[in-house]
Amino acid sequence: MRLTRADWVRLLMLWLGGIDLRLTLLAVPPLVPLIHRELHLDEKLVGALVSGPVLVLAIASVPGSLLIATLGARGALLAGLGSVAIFGALRGVGPSIPVLFSATFLMGVGVAVSQPVFPSLVGQWFPRRIAIATAVYSNGILIGETLPTVLTTPVGVLPLAGGDWRFAIASWSVVVLVSAIAISAFAPSRARDAAKRARWWPDWRKHQAIRIGVVMGMASATYFGANAFIPDFLDQTGRHGLISPTLAVLNGSQLLTAPAVALFPRLLTGRAGFIGSAVLMAIAQAGLVFTPGAGAVVWAFVLGFSTALAFVVVLSLPPRLAPPREVASMSAAIFTIQYATGFVVPLVAGALWDATGQAGLAFVPGVLAGVAMAWGAMSLRVPGPATSA
Repeated sequence: MRLTRADWVRLLMLWLGGIDLRLTLLAVPPLVPLIHRELHLDEKLVGALVSGPVLVLAIASVPGSLLIATLGARGALLAGLGSVAIFGALRGVGPSIPVLFSATFLMGVGVAVSQPVFPSLVGQWFPRRIAIATAVYSNGILIGETLPTVLTTPVGVLPLAGGDWRFAIASWSVVVLVSAIAISAFAPSRARDAAKRARWWPDWRKHQAIRIGVVMGMASATYFGANAFIPDFLDQTGRHGLISPTLAVLNGSQLLTAPAVALFPRLLTGRAGFIGSAVLMAIAQAGLVFTPGAGAVVWAFVLGFSTALAFVVVLSLPPRLAPPREVASMSAAIFTIQYATGFVVPLVAGALWDATGQAGLAFVPGVLAGVAMAWGAMSLRVPGPATSA
């Protein structure tokens, strides 16, 4: 079966929404040195600023499932993206630590209630093309992670904002707002409305949700920890000029996961994708710490690719493992555990840096997370991808 015009419109909406899920979150890491100096943050607060929204993703994922059951998938997505746009912009009001962190928290709520929508929409709009639809919106998420790290500094948004990090942060919300308007105008108003009859409270014991969440949480912790600590790590080791290219490569390398999965579809089956990602994650973080000069860029490439590969595998699982009415609640269960782990590990890493004064030790929890992820993945039962021609 060929894709119809309506299918292409739906894929475009999934792609735009995926971009919006990460665009404002990843606008912060390139600006960390500026924010750090102006607001006098210690490394624990830097870790909390970057990974704080991740904790919100954990706390608000189940309420997001309830919102889907109440408003439908489309309505929940528009409510979530509206919150992302508004509070993402308000982070730039100040400079004030309370304003920055409270607006970041509320922006994270918007992301959290939006994210469980996507597996639900995939199951409703493309029940026979789950792999294709998942690849499209996961590509949008990865682009949303890449664009801010490439275009914020040293060319692009920050110079246009007159070098003011507050305006640079707020400007990314404009893109989210425009996307939300497009989704409101063009996305189908009713998405075969299984979402409104769906189970919203997760059954934590079904579909390996806890196990998948813990395994993926290790990859999320590593990814967000790298974005939080690479800027200051490079700055303190005399490589400030490498901050932008390293972050760009860390996030840009994730875009290669789609062609990798297309060439090697077995990465989405069994446990190979998870275990391979975990091994590469651990090696890459050790390489970041011990390789001098521009070697950090090379290891950032390996780290970004490996964490993204695990992420794409996880995104494809709820529509493949759960019946349609349970996709949103299963996704919420996975995201709750995944992002709780993704918050705690970077916070511990920042505290370790503060306590010892050794920048390299901030990456030790990430290395241990890679080891734990490989161990946990060995017990997973991952089915083959559901697709149709």
